[in-house]
Amino acid sequence: MAATVAKMTKQELKEIIESTVERKLLQLLDDPDQGQILRKVFRERLLRQRKAVAAGERGEPLGVMAKRLRLN
Repeated sequence: MAATVAKMTKQELKEIIESTVERKLLQLLDDPDQGQILRKVFRERLLRQRKAVAAGERGEPLGVMAKRLRLN
């Protein structure tokens, strides 16, 4: 490829931009926890929460939680 943008063809510039955007998207959307093992207790809690939400249960309202945690 050419050394400077001024010397690049439109196709070369397009390829550089596409590869840069793709690389950045992969970096941003990558799963940092991939390959990690969940502790049994945490996995069970997630499964209970999933079942509760599927059954229509909802958690604590944000305002109530913020007040309880003194975030307001």
